[in-house]
Parts: sequence; C-alpha cells; structure tokens
Amino acid sequence: MKIAMVSEHASPLAVLGGVDAGGQNVHVAALTSELGRSSAEVTVYTRRQDEQVARRVRLAPGVTVEHVTAGPACVLPKDELLPHMDHFAAELHRSWAEQRPDIVHAHFWMSGRASMAAGNPLGLPVVQTFHALGVVKRRHQGIRDTSPPERLKTEEALVRSVDRIVATCTDEVFELSRLGAHAFDFGGALWCRHPHLRAPRGHRGAPHPNGDAAGGRRDLWDLARLVRPPAGWCAVTPGSPIWPRHCERRRSSCSDRPPRGCGDRRRIAGGTGH
Repeated sequence: MKIAMVSEHASPLAVLGGVDAGGQNVHVAALTSELGRSSAEVTVYTRRQDEQVARRVRLAPGVTVEHVTAGPACVLPKDELLPHMDHFAAELHRSWAEQRPDIVHAHFWMSGRASMAAGNPLGLPVVQTFHALGVVKRRHQGIRDTSPPERLKTEEALVRSVDRIVATCTDEVFELSRLGAHAFDFGGALWCRHPHLRAPRGHRGAPHPNGDAAGGRRDLWDLARLVRPPAGWCAVTPGSPIWPRHCERRRSSCSDRPPRGCGDRRRIAGGTGH
C-alpha cells in the first residue's frame, strides 16, 4: 500500500523542542516508521524550511520525507503558513497525479485543507488527524489565540468532508462530535509507541509499590514540552472532576541536553510540581 502522509509544518526530521516542533513531529515519525515496518510504502510531505535539505530524505525503512516548496524556504510560525497552502496543495496534486497513492493521511487542519484540494480531483480517500482543534484553543486562549480566522470554519468543513477522522484522545472525539462528526466517521483513537520515550526509572507499569500503604496514592504523569500549551496548566488540577483521588501531581519535562549518542532525542526529567 502506498500512503501519502501530509504534515505541512511538522516534519518528522525536525529537531524537537521548538515552539512548533514537538508532539506532532514525534507522532508522525512514530506512525510512519511503524507503517514502514508493516511493509507499507510511506511518503511524508512537509513544507521545505531549508534550501540546503535534499528534496527526498529517507526517514526509516519504507518511509521517505519529501520537502515541498511552498513559500520561502525558511522556518515560519505555523500560524503564518495559510497563504502558502494553495501552492502547497498544487504541488501535492502534481506529485500525486504522477505517482498516485492509495490513501492520504493529513495531520493538522492546514494539511487537511491542502490534502482535500489536491486529492479530491483525483478521487483519493483522505483521512484526517487534527492533533489540536481551533475551537478548543480559542476557548482557552481567547484574544491570545494567533490562529488564522479561517481555522474554525475550515475545521468544520473538514469534519464534514473527509472520509475518516482519526482522533488521538476521547476528549477530541467529544469536541469533533460537537462539530458535527458522526460515530461512523471515526477510525478510532490512535496510539503510537516511540522508541525514545521511556517510563521513569523503576516503573514497570504496576501500581505504586507503596500505594496501598501510603493511603492509596497514585501518580499521574504529564509529559510535555517547556512551552505554554493552549489550555495552560489548569486542564487537570486537584479537585477538578477528572482529577483522581489520592493522586500525586508531577510534571515530566524534556531536558535541554539529550543523552550522548541519542541525536535529537530528549530525556525524561524528574517530576516537579506546577
């Protein structure tokens, strides 16, 4: 099977840790690598951000990253990329007309917009993963939200027009349902393992060794970059309806310095309160 993976701003080759280089990059890299191991032929289409990078770069067995020229070949904030998405879509259409994929999987709303514009005339099925929804970002950030004003309407249109939606958590399923998605639109929640992420030392997936003796204490770990997320740090707080009883709050963040020999990997640091 030939799969076209579209991730307009989040290249799986990017060095992690920047404002627009984090979870989606890791997700796309892990997903495509797993698909490559299962004998799929995957091409990841991402916007060119460096003139010196080759047009096609091998990421993993069966996986190639193709850099699409759309706008200046430099790093731009993702909220400034919309004016270049028509050009991006035209390049996708040209590529897919020459080498037709079996299916397209778009990541983020601008990738979905470009994928539908490029794939619809060719009759290609499009699967969409949003990763984050504009309605949620607007709800929590208000006037600080820098998303283009077209985002909300575009996401609503994608919900109604794509062939399938792959959600990454149950909360996203709820929000998408409010936007008009139906149960049959969903391909189910998608989880990807990543070889560079490890549980804290001594953790074996079992209950805390002193949990019962310590009054039933449990640990809830939140792994995130050192940037302010759309919902701030108050998404899960002690006393809220979704906060488990007897749960110790910790924050797990990424170190600035990766372990020797690990390239751009990031190490899980010790938990700190927030």
